Amino acid sequence: SVPMTSLTKEACKELGVKPRDADRSKNFFALGLVSWMYSRPVEPTMDWIDAKFGGRDLIVAANKAAFSAGHIYGETAELGDQRVIVKAAPLESGTYTNVNGNTALSWGLVAAGQLANLPIFLGTYPITPATDILHELAKHKSFGITTFQAEDEIAGIGAALGAAFGGHLGVTSTSGPGVALKSETMGLALSLEIPLVIVSIQRGGPSTGLPTKTEAADLLMAMYGRHGESPMPIVAPRTPSDCFDAAIEACRIALEHRTPVMLLSDGYLANGSEPWCLPDVDDLTPIEVTYATEFNHKNADGEDEYWPYLRDEKLVRSMAIPGTPDLMHRIGGIEKEDGSGNISYDPTNHAKMVEIRAERIRRIEVPDVEVVGDTDADVLVLGWGSTWGAITSALGRLRGEGHKIAHAHLTHLNPFPANLGEVLKGRTHVLVPEMNLGQLSLMVRAEFLVDAQSISKVSGQPFTAGELETTILEIMNEEAK
Repeated sequence: SVPMTSLTKEACKELGVKPRDADRSKNFFALGLVSWMYSRPVEPTMDWIDAKFGGRDLIVAANKAAFSAGHIYGETAELGDQRVIVKAAPLESGTYTNVNGNTALSWGLVAAGQLANLPIFLGTYPITPATDILHELAKHKSFGITTFQAEDEIAGIGAALGAAFGGHLGVTSTSGPGVALKSETMGLALSLEIPLVIVSIQRGGPSTGLPTKTEAADLLMAMYGRHGESPMPIVAPRTPSDCFDAAIEACRIALEHRTPVMLLSDGYLANGSEPWCLPDVDDLTPIEVTYATEFNHKNADGEDEYWPYLRDEKLVRSMAIPGTPDLMHRIGGIEKEDGSGNISYDPTNHAKMVEIRAERIRRIEVPDVEVVGDTDADVLVLGWGSTWGAITSALGRLRGEGHKIAHAHLTHLNPFPANLGEVLKGRTHVLVPEMNLGQLSLMVRAEFLVDAQSISKVSGQPFTAGELETTILEIMNEEAK
């Protein structure tokens, strides 16, 4: 053990710092020792201390003295082979910032509003671990963002849906218990065919569960957790910085296809951070949004009308903003007649509308899933969400040991990428690491009749590369016997 307390007090004694106050600098002693262990330069830390505590000379001096003492301790204490040389990360050139998942996701929503040239309305209710999204978006009102903290989860999504009906980019944020409460309004959004983004930051459940621990057990709820046949696109980021791109993608699908979309992150991504190279805004693709401004139908008498459920080749309905001159129409939660939008209890029409709502989600074009590693390997690891980092590290080690293995990671969970069936075809093993009891493997089995094998973890902790490496190797060795 390292006597940090006594050594910190000794380092600060000549400065006239009281022993009780010197205790507060103990963390800088530890930082100095860690900096020595990992061969990190001292100047950035010293500069940070000056910037952080500028004007409080005694605190600056005490923190620097403690940091230096920790660094010197590492050099002189004969710690053996404890020192590690950390090479510079092979990063592309650019401007970097450190970002966590919730911040990146919030910035992605801001960017989506700018790309679509639409104001954003966030209707929400605080819940761990999603509350940071409300806090972050509230800082950016200059970008046309309105944040509304409602009295509960149901009111939050109701307000967001109303704003979307009025021509805003409607967003609501929550976690598992809140998704359950919002499910009826999601069904209404599906019936109305209005764009809405539901951000769900998954946590351990059920019920209150583990609010501060991570899990990814809400996939089937996102897929099926509404009454009736109510398909919804699902997008899932893989890293904290990827939350930015995933948020834009969710908004793009919602706006261009007039549908609610579930953006499925988790607590590990939300609170995890990484260096992120800021994108060039000119490289971001605009989001095409069009609203009806004129009649689109003639009735039996030859009179011009507006029909809200006339569709294009992608089965996306026409949408007019309330108040558009002459384009009075009705929408709502009761089943509508295709085309006119009139209330209809006709069984044939209902069957037609159910099929249309399903088919228009199937017609959403999403990028093909990429296969990395040994693309023709008999073993494929199929992941989604925050398992990406652990899977990538584990498979890198296994390939280094001579094992052939492929990796595919899904961002789009509904609809699946068009090439996924071909990617899965002919594999001896399809292994699916996920922080639940096998929800994606269940979906893959049902869709592709593939014997997907789940590698589950539901402890409230993320996967580690080591445990995945061990488990995958055991499965491969068992097959070889």
